[in-house]
Amino acid sequence: MCGGGQLMTKIKEIFKVFFRNKPTLILIRLLDSESSNKEVYASKLAKSVDCTYSHVVKVLKEMEKSKLISFDKQGRLKILTLTPKGRNVAKHMKKIEMLLK
Repeated sequence: MCGGGQLMTKIKEIFKVFFRNKPTLILIRLLDSESSNKEVYASKLAKSVDCTYSHVVKVLKEMEKSKLISFDKQGRLKILTLTPKGRNVAKHMKKIEMLLK
């Protein structure tokens, strides 16, 4: 079980991850692709957010650790899906994005 200090550190780390431009775009793109029933994998996602593949993979690993996404291996591809928690976070981020336009 995490102590109070460790928990706050974890929360701060994940907060920093998501309130940067590329990670936010990644989550929103995953939400958008989900609503259009399109399969998404890391290299396709990297192109859609104009980011390097290696950076996208690093961000996705952090998202997976935080239980926001999951990987579903299909042959050589790892299909990305939002977890219920990830979907909720992405929807809120999309609302914020819309408010800022």
